[in-house]
Amino acid sequence: MTEILSPTTPAAPGAALHDITYRGFASDNYAGAHPEVLEAIARANGGHQIAYGEDVYTAELQKVVRRHFGPDAEAFPVFNGTGANVVSLQSMLPRWGAVVCSTTAHIHTDENAAPERVAGLKLLTVPTPDGKLTPELIDVEAWGWGDEHRAQPLAVSITQTTELGTAYSVEEVAAIADHVHSLGMTLHMDGSRISNAGASLGVPLRAFTTDAGVDVLSLGGTKNGLLYGEAVVVLNPAAATGIHFLRKLDMQLSSKMRFVSAQLIALYGGDLWLQSASHANAMATRLRAAVVDLPGVTLTQPTQSNAVFAIVPPGVADRLRESFRFYDWNPATGEVRWMCAFDTTPDDIDAFAAALRRELAASTV
Repeated sequence: MTEILSPTTPAAPGAALHDITYRGFASDNYAGAHPEVLEAIARANGGHQIAYGEDVYTAELQKVVRRHFGPDAEAFPVFNGTGANVVSLQSMLPRWGAVVCSTTAHIHTDENAAPERVAGLKLLTVPTPDGKLTPELIDVEAWGWGDEHRAQPLAVSITQTTELGTAYSVEEVAAIADHVHSLGMTLHMDGSRISNAGASLGVPLRAFTTDAGVDVLSLGGTKNGLLYGEAVVVLNPAAATGIHFLRKLDMQLSSKMRFVSAQLIALYGGDLWLQSASHANAMATRLRAAVVDLPGVTLTQPTQSNAVFAIVPPGVADRLRESFRFYDWNPATGEVRWMCAFDTTPDDIDAFAAALRRELAASTV
């Protein structure tokens, strides 16, 4: 039995402060770091390396990124996804520029207005049924060029996979890029879950980024097993300027950058990104199959990555959260989001589904 410490009793040195067997379904951010990533950090430790990105690990990361995204790609490691998005968009736009994105986009809903307050950009949001923009939806806000009274729509940001767990196909990204470029705009991709998209689509990362016409990419890592760290990846050098200055200005320049780069190398240098994302996606598919026929459960989005969205009866979610943490997506409708991670197990899924069945049965008594 685990000892319960009083508030004044310090933990033993080296002791875990949490139950390492606990799993939740709130976010893939809840998972720890992948063991191979931790090993990579340890290998990068020791001795001295030049700070602020002049280290051998950051140089090696450039080779890894170019293998995935082409010879013109350049990576700029940052601390987190918000920083990657802010630096990316700020480098793509003038002070008067605006970004067209979906109303559910992470840059709009979950970054506390950082793109607007820190980067100084206007977000022009468009409602979408599945989190995905289309050329037609982009046109809802892509207008008014030359009007001094309107923030100028000069970039589009799409999220891959979306906040609703859906994945843009290669063809969908290419159609958006062609349309955006025809309007004289540039295309940013928030790839915080890009590995899940690659695993879902079954194509190389380059297929729906560089080859499809994306200009600048926020390359995710934390949601797929990194301790911390993402990267801005410039795919089209003509689309971004000043990142060397903006990264420092936006407080995203790591002095000991080797430890961020070493993690990204561990993830993308081989197939760890694909293994981990494929597993998380498979666990979401297993979860969907376990709940799809349960009375009272209505699935609201296709499961194309590591997320399951569902509506459950009133009260069921709150009782279930006493054992498994997850978030409401739309409290007004009872819609919830269940996320799987690289370390989610089949037993975790089965235990969650069994608990859900019990709570559903109790709600009908």
